[in-house]
Amino acid sequence: MSASEIQKTRVINELRGFIKKLLQEPQILERSLDIARRHYGDARADDAMTRIANEISESTSVHIPEDPAEHSEADRLFLELLKEVVSEEQALY
Repeated sequence: MSASEIQKTRVINELRGFIKKLLQEPQILERSLDIARRHYGDARADDAMTRIANEISESTSVHIPEDPAEHSEADRLFLELLKEVVSEEQALY
């Protein structure tokens, strides 16, 4: 297996585990969206992702490393999707 294939397999396995956790604990999504809504509207948007990741880790069973440099592909994807959903919600109003 090439390094690229190993990386893709690792990311897929991580995403599978994360999706499984969300299915087992659906309140994680609601809580994460509430957190994202609160922080993306904040004037200090530059570090909103870090604050969101930290608060999600503190208030749910999802652990996202405090240091953004340590975020996995799944961590980054989840945070980006939260931002996208909140941005689309705000565009509707």
